[in-house]
Amino acid sequence: MPFTTAISPERTPFAKNPWLWAFLGIFTIIWTSTLIGTNDMNNWLLENTLTVIFFLFLIFTYKKYQFSDLTYLLICVYMCLHVYGAKYTYAENPFGYWLKDYMVWERNHYDRIVHFSFGFLLAYPMRELFLKWIKYPTIVAWVLPIEITLSISGFYELIEWAVADIFFPAQGVAYLGTQGDIWDAQKDIFLAFLGAILATTIVSLVKRFFKIHES
Repeated sequence: MPFTTAISPERTPFAKNPWLWAFLGIFTIIWTSTLIGTNDMNNWLLENTLTVIFFLFLIFTYKKYQFSDLTYLLICVYMCLHVYGAKYTYAENPFGYWLKDYMVWERNHYDRIVHFSFGFLLAYPMRELFLKWIKYPTIVAWVLPIEITLSISGFYELIEWAVADIFFPAQGVAYLGTQGDIWDAQKDIFLAFLGAILATTIVSLVKRFFKIHES
């Protein structure tokens, strides 16, 4: 079964696409394990609100707009990283603690990994959306993912502030996961922005190297 990218002319229907079944199966297993093993159910529900909304968006738009296999893979990887963080809270994530000890870092950086991954893994899906669905010019489809990543990252930090200070103050500290860093929000936004720039740069270089034309 061919593995499609944004420039592939055809899309394989879900029922006959083993790649999509594999992505869905892997995500479902990981998501279920995070629910069963969470040590903070309220935080898990809070963190997964956007997960459910995004998942419903993919389901309800599938019949009219189908992404490439590569895009679904990138989305799957990002969503797995996110829900794994929700299992323990980002600041208490075991993998982050392992990295902290191994790299001799001063803090648990799992939250920074996920913020960077937001830009790095989702810039390509956003680009495909603008290029293939909305039919924007190529240059616009490249610039918008970077701009939107920056905007969404900033908006997400506002959501975190509202959750921590207004709506759910009891969950605020766990949800924010600043770990004492007063510049945590700004660093998170920058990492997502940097991830989107790197992703678009890499794909641009691949296109130029292989002389790939797309419209």
